[in-house]
Amino acid sequence: MLRGRARRAREEAHAGTGDGPLSDADPLDDADPLDAAQERRVRAVLALGGVPQADLPDGVQQVRLRLLERAASGREAPRDVSAWAAVVASNLAMDWHRARRRQERLGERLAALRHPEHPSGEDTSVLSLAVAQGLDELPDAQRQVVVLRFYADLPVRSIAEQLGVPEGTVKSRLHTAVRALRARLHEDEVV
Repeated sequence: MLRGRARRAREEAHAGTGDGPLSDADPLDDADPLDAAQERRVRAVLALGGVPQADLPDGVQQVRLRLLERAASGREAPRDVSAWAAVVASNLAMDWHRARRRQERLGERLAALRHPEHPSGEDTSVLSLAVAQGLDELPDAQRQVVVLRFYADLPVRSIAEQLGVPEGTVKSRLHTAVRALRARLHEDEVV
């Protein structure tokens, strides 16, 4: 698959020259852009960067792909391929860590949703009931933006786009609805 993507990129770059499509016997198909020493260096940089052993082959392939894409786009080859490949591998290791941290944070957020930190009990039930009743009393448009903003956790911009209204309208509806809910909760002496 990797070689297929690289071959398509080379064909697209080659097509602009008017020389016709690349033949099946294209010598670049068998040419590895990384020699054995460069591949070892890339693996070492990835491993030292914290990429697990199981993900090292994918990392090496990513470096190869970027080198092939660079060549296919007509850009000049790096002066020192080994150094360039090491920098790309280092960047890939950082990307891997960022992705892992995002996954961990997402997992923590999902776990927090499954195990609420607030105590369950009579106080929570009373508050939940009061909020639900307050939501029922809101006009439909206000209830809709409150649910989308605070329960679906959508940003104001997304709510506005989905509803086809200006952001200012969403903000206004949220402000009015929250003020009404707060008044209702104080009136019922829940908070």
